Amino acid sequence: MSKTLSLLFAILSVIGMLATAFSISYNGWLALLLGVVTLFVTGLGFIVKAKLRKKSV
Repeated sequence: MSKTLSLLFAILSVIGMLATAFSISYNGWLALLLGVVTLFVTGLGFIVKAKLRKKSV
């Protein structure tokens, strides 16, 4: 995985975590939704990394 793509997934994950943390005090359902989206983005980063590693071997 390129450094740019890794940085993109890292930044998106951190933004999602921050948004989840800020939304906890605002709305519980919104916090739950943002938490699921953050987990999806983080998981997608690992999936892309595994597929690119498998493709290059």
